[in-house]
Amino acid sequence: MAGDSSPGSFKAKWGVSPSDVFYHFGTSGMSVAAATAITHPLDVLKVRLQMQRIGQRGPLIGMGKLSMEVVKSEGPRSLYLGLTPALMRSVLYGGLRLGLYEPSKYVCEMAFESTNVLMKIASGAFSGAFATALTNPVEVLKVRLQMNTKVKSGPVQEFRKIASEEGVAALWKGVGPAMTRAAALTASQLATYDESKLVKS
Repeated sequence: MAGDSSPGSFKAKWGVSPSDVFYHFGTSGMSVAAATAITHPLDVLKVRLQMQRIGQRGPLIGMGKLSMEVVKSEGPRSLYLGLTPALMRSVLYGGLRLGLYEPSKYVCEMAFESTNVLMKIASGAFSGAFATALTNPVEVLKVRLQMNTKVKSGPVQEFRKIASEEGVAALWKGVGPAMTRAAALTASQLATYDESKLVKS
């Protein structure tokens, strides 16, 4: 039937049902968010370590000493700066990259009439890069909040401030390297997982 939008026709067209897409999106997003909540202090320290002594020469301090200095001077809560945008990004990025993988893999296999590992690598690269492109503004916001301890406004106000003072394009700073990294990571992770299932079976 022309224009059929039933779950069965959707699965026939995209190789996966809408319920599967939402299931993958939800479970992946929540899993990544849970991991982010636990490891967020390490992410804050990573950003602080990367940004120390910008434009200056001198000895760099390690993670242990930096963590003690941050807690002593800024308080334990400083290790959770930027947590809200981090969780938001985790749900969106984690959900999109897995939720888009199966449909994009199906399209690749149909277009190239092949089911080899290259189709899985391409599908993973696309889903990872696309998810990163969409969530890059939240990543920029997260890093700004992690670095600027003087910010008293919330994430929404800081988001508006960045867009108004620096332009909307500022929200996509670093998107090129981020997309490249996400494409490589997602392609290797999902393609390897997919292939390992075939070996096991």
